[in-house]
Amino acid sequence: MLQSKLLKLPTAAHQHKHEHHQIVVGVRGEAELSVDGTGSWLDTWKACFVPAEASHDYCGDDKNHVLVINLDPLTPAFNTPAHADYERMMRIFERPRTLQMDNRLQGLVQFAAGEFDRAPDNHTLQQHLAASILYCMADRMTDRKTETSNRYSVSPEAIRRYIFSNLHRKITVEDMAGEACLSVSRFHEVFREAAGITPHQFLLRTRLDRAAELLASTSLSVSEISYRTGFSSQSALTNALRKYKGTTPSRLQVRAAVA
Repeated sequence: MLQSKLLKLPTAAHQHKHEHHQIVVGVRGEAELSVDGTGSWLDTWKACFVPAEASHDYCGDDKNHVLVINLDPLTPAFNTPAHADYERMMRIFERPRTLQMDNRLQGLVQFAAGEFDRAPDNHTLQQHLAASILYCMADRMTDRKTETSNRYSVSPEAIRRYIFSNLHRKITVEDMAGEACLSVSRFHEVFREAAGITPHQFLLRTRLDRAAELLASTSLSVSEISYRTGFSSQSALTNALRKYKGTTPSRLQVRAAVA
């Protein structure tokens, strides 16, 4: 009934269709997709629902990885105890659509992808994780507030790209709201609904994640990394790492040297 796999989409794909329903969830990188002639963009905060017999194609960048969940629409039998849950899940495949994942769901997908990578031959584990993701998505799709037909939806991944392109300079919530073409108050509301954290928290997390990555993988000085990631000083970066990640620049650099 349920099959799942972690794979990399080709940079050029031919149009095709199949007899099973399919969910394609962004794990890393980005991809373009088209379902029944309607184009969309897949990143690490989105999931694309492809109904059975819908013509579709995908085209990924060279870093993309996706989690694919296939669901057979012809099972289980209607007289089985699983029928009620199955019927509920089938309704989300009534038409092609895209789900903007919230922070918790995105975290679940990333955790599952890590487990798929860690235990590629444990198909029982993969099936249970895929089923959990499917149930969580079905639950959210029945809530109209999370439908991506909402014209005020915001992509956290698009905001992350904006932050990365301006990482060395001061970025305000007003700047991010302008990038999303929304008022500050409306942006704050819809962003928190989509990502599960405030825009300011997301900005700080993005800066810290990048700083930690540079500390662990380069020989740049702490002062240089502080500048590149938008912190006002070396001490500001050190204090933020200690408060929010429970570590320090020197510890990250030592780990990198040992590795």
